[in-house]
Amino acid sequence: SRQALPPRPPHGPMEVEEGSKARGDGLLAFCMLKAHWGAFKAVGAFQAAARPLFAGTVASGRRLRGPGDETASASSAAPGTAGGSTGSGELGTKAAEGLGGGRGLATSLAELAEGPYFLIACQLDASALCHADATCRLLRTLNRANAGPWRALGARAFSGLEMDREGTFEGREGQQTNYSGRAAGRKQQRVDWKGRYARFLSQVPTFRSPFTGPEITTVRTADEVAYCRSRLRTDLLDTDDCGVYLEVEVISNADNLSLAVVDFEAGGRSSVTFSPDTGAVIRERKIREAPRKVEGAYIQPLPATPPGRRFEGCMGVYLRAGHLAFFRRCILGGGGGGGGTETAFKDPDLEVGPWECTGFITDLTWSEGRRLTPCIAFRDEGTYRVRVARVGPGPPFEPAKTSTAYHGTLWSSLDWEAGNQPPAGAGGGTAQ
Repeated sequence: SRQALPPRPPHGPMEVEEGSKARGDGLLAFCMLKAHWGAFKAVGAFQAAARPLFAGTVASGRRLRGPGDETASASSAAPGTAGGSTGSGELGTKAAEGLGGGRGLATSLAELAEGPYFLIACQLDASALCHADATCRLLRTLNRANAGPWRALGARAFSGLEMDREGTFEGREGQQTNYSGRAAGRKQQRVDWKGRYARFLSQVPTFRSPFTGPEITTVRTADEVAYCRSRLRTDLLDTDDCGVYLEVEVISNADNLSLAVVDFEAGGRSSVTFSPDTGAVIRERKIREAPRKVEGAYIQPLPATPPGRRFEGCMGVYLRAGHLAFFRRCILGGGGGGGGTETAFKDPDLEVGPWECTGFITDLTWSEGRRLTPCIAFRDEGTYRVRVARVGPGPPFEPAKTSTAYHGTLWSSLDWEAGNQPPAGAGGGTAQ
């Protein structure tokens, strides 16, 4: 007779374990692969930049590991052992936990792109942002977004400045875009904030026609005035939160020059001029065009430079909270007399004096409108080497208010008409 075989359990634990594990591992790997792909599909090329965050979790197509995967791995490595005797229900639970861990990781990446990344990136300078742009397409896109770090960097660097035909950095007058990318009453518009930052960076320290570029080498007529392409917006600089400092380097001086701000853009006829040779600040207002008549006053907060020596060095103007201050730094001697403007002030043999400042010397009650244009006035023609060294929020040091200068009794009268020159101690003015 046929030998009776022992009854085979219909659902042996080992078969259930092996079958469930094979199906469970396959399903788990498929689900985790889909979750992993979905996460990076949502954040695009962020995979390259986020690779350090995934160290040890993705290799050769292996699935992401979530919380509890260690136990699941142990059960897979030792089927049939005590540690591997896991029912299909528990295995399903572990698979769900692993999948949940994958989703949590994917969500954290999305949140990094939407929130913390911008907070971190907004602390970077232009060089670091360029390096971040080079890592992957997503970071380049995020950095140029309407709420991205390129816009934030430009808004800080060029706060209070306005360019010809460009307006302020964040948009033209009446067309300011908000951080959702929409202008008031207009459909969404795309702005290349990195490109806009590059344009402002290259064009802000330049002069208008007939002078072009950031440097002036030749002045062909006497009493020439070179106007900067950038303007100061007094309405945006009326608080203590920010200021604008413009610095001019004078490498070679053929005769006499001065630094001024004028309100001609708004139809005004007034100016405030700083003469680095005499150390005087001059306020002027044109009363009559023909014959020309100018009313003004001057004060001398800094000493004059040594007689017989033309000014060479740096001079600057600083506007903050509705008040103006001027800076001066003189070249005392030495230097080889050659080299480009970028290296002239780095000559180790060059003897340069300390920074001097007038302090906040005047408010803006003399001006009209909300735009002031910086300019350089040349008294005589000749060969010069003058350039705008920098324009930004920070002066060499924060000046104090010269309270005595706000008393009109300390200002000397400077009224003159056509054919009569201003007093020699006051320097040249710029009233047009």
